[in-house]
Amino acid sequence: MRKSVKSMLSPLGKAVALACSLAMCVSLAACSSSSSDSKSSSSDSSSSSDSSDKKGQIAGVTAKGKLGEKPTISFNTPMTVSDGSYVVLQKGDGDVIEEGDRVCAQGIALNVKDGTELMDTWTKNTPDCSLKVDSKTLSSTYYNQIKGAKINTTIGFGVNAQDSSGYSYILAMTFVSKSKDLEKATGEEVKDVPANLPKVTRAKNGEPSIDMNGQGSVDSLISQTLIKGNGAKLTDKNTVVVKYTGWLTDGKQFDSSWDRDSTIDADLFSDSSGQHQVIEGWQKGLVGQTVGSQVLLVIPPDQAYGDKEQGPIPANSTLVFVIDILAAY
Repeated sequence: MRKSVKSMLSPLGKAVALACSLAMCVSLAACSSSSSDSKSSSSDSSSSSDSSDKKGQIAGVTAKGKLGEKPTISFNTPMTVSDGSYVVLQKGDGDVIEEGDRVCAQGIALNVKDGTELMDTWTKNTPDCSLKVDSKTLSSTYYNQIKGAKINTTIGFGVNAQDSSGYSYILAMTFVSKSKDLEKATGEEVKDVPANLPKVTRAKNGEPSIDMNGQGSVDSLISQTLIKGNGAKLTDKNTVVVKYTGWLTDGKQFDSSWDRDSTIDADLFSDSSGQHQVIEGWQKGLVGQTVGSQVLLVIPPDQAYGDKEQGPIPANSTLVFVIDILAAY
């Protein structure tokens, strides 16, 4: 659970760890500078933008290179770009990206003033997998271009930074893989759950209900797997996609993403100052679990909100969560 009702998750997320993730370049336009240069010549290109005045398209930008590998991007500098502008630089040869897909993308951000490279995920092979093709959460520019594209497509997007850097740049994103998030926990039901823990039942769609079974306050964290998924094991470097419900020990529900028919992306890593981006009980209770699992957490106050009231959560509350782990990146 995020550290507050409003901000359980860091607004920077993986962007801090990677200097600038692709998704954060798109949404925050905050990349740090590096010394790499782009080519200013547009010759010998395998793909180029149209020189027509089609609305929203960037003219004069080209790319060459093998599909699915780091492209060489060329354009004459200086140039200007508008927010919401784009250019298809390379058409891919893989599977078609569909509604609801989670897409992993490699990227380069190039300063349109002088062609310098502001960000690159290819060198250290750190693709960003935080992009989900969803018209409700993705701006129309990105949604309309990403949905229907094929894997190994490279698209350049025009971005004008709103932060103090003032950069204007082309963010060239290459879509290298895709997957589907789970809808609910899937795996093997755990048979040896201790009898004294809260009893969890599930509706057909996976939504949990709970019988506290006399559960009272605790002094130490309880993390109990209820369904054991067969996906990737979570580490303290992951962001995890979850559905969850939270209760007080008196059985009062204080929050549920199921009620909102939504998921959250919860960072299990610490920020640059060493602070966790989720409450400590989530971080400790979820690291080591696997994608597809459902986990019961009983969290003592000192690993939740301590002596601070938090919205509907009274001070010094033991919290009970049931969490479905749907994806991780």
